[in-house]
Amino acid sequence: MLRRLLPDGVEVVESFCDPPEAKLYPEEAALVRNSVEKRRQEFTTVRYCARRALSRLGLPPGPVLPDLHGAPRWPAAVVGSLTHCDGYRAAAIAYRTELTMLGIDAEPHAPLPDGVLEAIARPAEQAWIRSAPPGRHWDRMLFSAKESVYKAWYPYTGQRLGFSDAELRFDPMAGTFTARLLTKPPVRSHGRQSAPDLMNGRWLVGNGLIVTAVATAPR
Repeated sequence: MLRRLLPDGVEVVESFCDPPEAKLYPEEAALVRNSVEKRRQEFTTVRYCARRALSRLGLPPGPVLPDLHGAPRWPAAVVGSLTHCDGYRAAAIAYRTELTMLGIDAEPHAPLPDGVLEAIARPAEQAWIRSAPPGRHWDRMLFSAKESVYKAWYPYTGQRLGFSDAELRFDPMAGTFTARLLTKPPVRSHGRQSAPDLMNGRWLVGNGLIVTAVATAPR
């Protein structure tokens, strides 16, 4: 599903099950030693997907460990993103020469639990969802799209975002969205490009899932 949302040059590996050959490195296994089985399966399979994607880029396999805020740490030459939900795990990875920012997310195509929309959506977003075309769970779509934005933004800027720090607009016909960042990005140095004020993404619904992706090429 994500392959349809991302540009050439991005290696995407998806899984709709937990294959028995998926294994963890010892340092990864230590992180989920006390977790419930469902969490261990998600953690294991999504890293299996990541290693397959890295291999397709010609990079050696290795542990994919989280940073202090839970974001995966990748080899210096690549950007990447992971996602998992019930029945689906995926990894997307690209060389930095192809993309500077990359974020993916998957969610069940179902309404958000009561009260969650009000916690994640700005007033304009809530108003749009109330009048949005039927047939899609736009509240869950908004949640997923914001997750993709934040997964792309944080590794590049080192700056964490709250749900109110970006305002999103969807194009229901084109399958796209735009995120306007409402927080000032940190100043970059050493010739690195500043983070954009606007980020563009794509979405897709199928197989009972919502998938969203943000991919920003070098300027």
